[in-house]
Amino acid sequence: MKAGQRTALAGVVLWAALALPAVRHPLESTMTYQMLVQLPLLAVAGWALAQGLPAAIGRRLAPWDQAGINGLLLASLTGLVWMLPRAMDAAIDEPLVTLAKFLSVPLLIGVPVALSWPRASFVVRGIVLAEVIAMSLRLGWLYLISPQRLCSNYLLGDQQRLGQILIIVGFVILLVVVWKLMWGHIDTRRIDGKDSNGAHH
Repeated sequence: MKAGQRTALAGVVLWAALALPAVRHPLESTMTYQMLVQLPLLAVAGWALAQGLPAAIGRRLAPWDQAGINGLLLASLTGLVWMLPRAMDAAIDEPLVTLAKFLSVPLLIGVPVALSWPRASFVVRGIVLAEVIAMSLRLGWLYLISPQRLCSNYLLGDQQRLGQILIIVGFVILLVVVWKLMWGHIDTRRIDGKDSNGAHH
């Protein structure tokens, strides 16, 4: 079995494990666990699954996903939906919404990121990271200062704790990006799939 196939198999196993009630219910017991543990793990399962996809699928998607823009936009919009309080509530209360979460997060976040990030230029990656930082800070501030519960399934203290963690996450990502820009190595030669000599990768 090739490395990509082994990674894909691990993704399927993780995906199935996260759907087990013994795993799913604890991860949905708090806002923090659902948003910062369950959703990222589902996305990781999708990313791993994409490693085993035939190369022909990537080639067919390439014209639609030039520079990775469409795939990353799809992943960003899907992620935004599942970070909304109403969606988090519905994912616990409505079985169909739960199913939608378990399908959409791996397939519409994990897989597109796996396929689109390598295609993305330096500028596109920067825009995506800036939006991730801004989203973490905006939602964190909203959850932290709201005087009322935004999710009926979770307590106000849990909501405020998530807000604090999201703000910390946003600043940590910002610091990492700044460090990479100032002292790290970033390959800026990739511009829409071409290097500085105009050759395609």
